[in-house]
Amino acid sequence: MKQYPLFRYLYIFYSFVFLLHTINIFIDSETINYILGVLAIIMLIVSFPLASGLFKILGGAFLFIGGYLFFTTGQSFHIIPSLLTSNLSLLTLLAMLPWMNSIVRSGRFDRNMNLLMRVNVSDLGKLYPRSSLITHILAAFLNLSAATISQDVLKSTLSSFSKEIRNSFITTASLRGYSLALLWSPLEIMVAVAIFTTGVEYVTLLPWLILMAVIAFILDSLFGRIFYKKYKFDEVTTNRQPTINMKQLVRKMIQFVIALVLFLVLVIVIGNLFDLSFTLTVTIVIFPFAFIWSLLLKRRRSFWTIGWNNWKTKTNTMQNFIVLFISLSLFSTSIGDTSFLEVIQKPLAFVSNYPMLILFLIQVIFVFLSMFGIHPIATVGILTGIVTPMFEVINPVSIALVLITGSVATFTVGTYGLLVTLTAMGTGQSPFRITVQNMPFAIGMWIIGTLVAYLLL
Repeated sequence: MKQYPLFRYLYIFYSFVFLLHTINIFIDSETINYILGVLAIIMLIVSFPLASGLFKILGGAFLFIGGYLFFTTGQSFHIIPSLLTSNLSLLTLLAMLPWMNSIVRSGRFDRNMNLLMRVNVSDLGKLYPRSSLITHILAAFLNLSAATISQDVLKSTLSSFSKEIRNSFITTASLRGYSLALLWSPLEIMVAVAIFTTGVEYVTLLPWLILMAVIAFILDSLFGRIFYKKYKFDEVTTNRQPTINMKQLVRKMIQFVIALVLFLVLVIVIGNLFDLSFTLTVTIVIFPFAFIWSLLLKRRRSFWTIGWNNWKTKTNTMQNFIVLFISLSLFSTSIGDTSFLEVIQKPLAFVSNYPMLILFLIQVIFVFLSMFGIHPIATVGILTGIVTPMFEVINPVSIALVLITGSVATFTVGTYGLLVTLTAMGTGQSPFRITVQNMPFAIGMWIIGTLVAYLLL
């Protein structure tokens, strides 16, 4: 991108397309939808050279297979643009997420949580659930940034321990705490994708997602408390712990939790009141909520400064997702117009008598493919044609739950995933080591997800 200065202004083009798409959701004009399809093709052409190798392969495969399936239907080629707009809502949501990240940073909530993580701990067993919980809370708003912030603090806090112990603690506490937040966060794209795929309402899934997150957090905290309690902080390190204003810190944390709860309530209420989809509701609510929050905190100027730069950078680098989602639109739409689904339904008729096996295997597929660098969003695309016929024999809520738990588990064990790669680079260890260390957690998530989903059949 440095070689092409013009690409620094892609955010203007992308934003125009996303805004037009959002307006058309309310207008529902076929003409505008066709124009959006043409613009989507231009976006795809512009973004493809800038995408990473993996997403080029995935996007190319979806385009080739989707194009072939479309050709077999005998439909006119001029309708192709209208088939490429089905995933623009997800791309629009992705473009808005940086604004929530910015208000948390401008409000300095991340700094306060860092202080809370480091105070009054005598051994790693006590630090484990606290660091996992704080990473969890941060991740609800900051997404990937939460993991890097947490890991930076832990590297400093654990500097007196050996590299092996330090890496082990960071690998488990930060990655697992992070992934559990994504299990229920309305800002997590995989939650939106699962809802988009199954048509299940967020308010229906939320209690079960929180239940699974709580169960997994308690079990993992018990593991951390028992496994790491033998590692004590030395007296010198304990004496160097920061002096903080607990009253002010508690007040900040209460503000943060209230804001998170209020955001969830607004998403649910506005979505139900105006009969809007989950993806659209979150997209619309994010910016005004973050802006009003910055006014209440008297941080409007820093919010704009941080937010504008953050948003431009993130929007300018959406090429991977643009290539994947637009090509996935053609694939998903084309496969639904062919007899291919009938071929899939035949073997499903046999395994439909073993729903627990189906629910478990869906999650295994996510983790298995992630170990080869396949993003969970792409895995959903691959599974779309398979899970859709299942809605007749399996509760869509159950399918949505295992799609979410399966995709979230990949964040801790995806050998070539972004989070594992960043952690490996930051701690100087092999990503395969991180995968092996977190595999028991991923398997635990499969079991919890399968049992809860099975109970809802």
